Amino acid sequence: MKEEVGAAVKQSLGAALRSLRIGSALLAVMIGLAALPVRADRLVVSVSQPQVRITSSFTGAELVVFGVAESQDQDEGPIDVVVTVRGPGERFTTWRKSRVLGLWVNSDSRTFVEAPAFLAVLSNRPTDQMASPETLRVEQIGLNYNILVQRVGPDFADVVPSDPFRTAFLRIQAAQGVYREDARGVALLAPRVFRAEVSIPGTAPLGRYTVAVKVFRNGSLSATELSSFDVNKTGFEQKIAEFSQRDGWLYGLVVALGSLVVGFMGNLLFRRD
Repeated sequence: MKEEVGAAVKQSLGAALRSLRIGSALLAVMIGLAALPVRADRLVVSVSQPQVRITSSFTGAELVVFGVAESQDQDEGPIDVVVTVRGPGERFTTWRKSRVLGLWVNSDSRTFVEAPAFLAVLSNRPTDQMASPETLRVEQIGLNYNILVQRVGPDFADVVPSDPFRTAFLRIQAAQGVYREDARGVALLAPRVFRAEVSIPGTAPLGRYTVAVKVFRNGSLSATELSSFDVNKTGFEQKIAEFSQRDGWLYGLVVALGSLVVGFMGNLLFRRD
C-alpha cells in the first residue's frame, strides 16, 4: 500500500514538474514575442536608376530614393526615415605616426576588413533622436553605429566609436567624400511619403551598392526595405578594362609595345642635330 501511494506521489510530482516546465517555456516565448519590434508599416521603395555608368568625363551622379510607408494598424502618427547606402566592401589600413629621432614615421596600424568603400546615412532628423543607442547599434544607424570590423592582432572585431583608429578612418573617408551623414537628407513630402537624394562622387568605387531604408515609430523599428544599384564603367574605358582582365599577358605586351613606339616617336620629334 505504501509503495502504491509513493508511486502515485511521484507521478503527481512528475506531472507538476512537466506542467511547470511547459508553462515556463510558454512564458519565455511570450516575453520574447513581446520584445520584438512591431512592424506595423508596409514600405515601398524605388531608386531612380538601377545603374550608374562611368565614362571618361564622369564627375559624379545624383540618385533619388522614393518611398511610401503604408500604415496597417490605422496609426497615422509621425515617422522617422533613415536611408543608408553602402558600397562594395574593401580592405583599408589606417596608420598612426610617431616622432622618432625628429622624424614622423608610421609606427602602428589598424586594418579594416570588408569596410564599405562608400557609406551615406541620410535621415529626416538627427538619428540619436529617433531611438535608443542600443536600437541604433543593432540596426547600424549612423556612422558611429555602423559595424567596421578591424583586425586587432589575431582577432577580428569592431571597437568602441571613440577608438582613435576608427575615428581617424571615418575622418579620412569623409574628407575624400565617400562617407557622409546628413540629418536633413530625407525630405517628407507627405506624412508617409519621403524622398532622399544620394550623391555619388566621381571617385566612387565600382560594384553593387545596397540601399537600406528603415522607418521608425515611437522609437521602435516599424518597417525596413532593401534595394540596390550598380556603378559600372562604360564605353572605351570598360572595353580596355575587360581586355586587361580577360587577356592579361596580351594587354601587357600591347602596353609595352605602345610605350616603345611612343618613346621612339618622341626621340624623332625632339632629337637635337
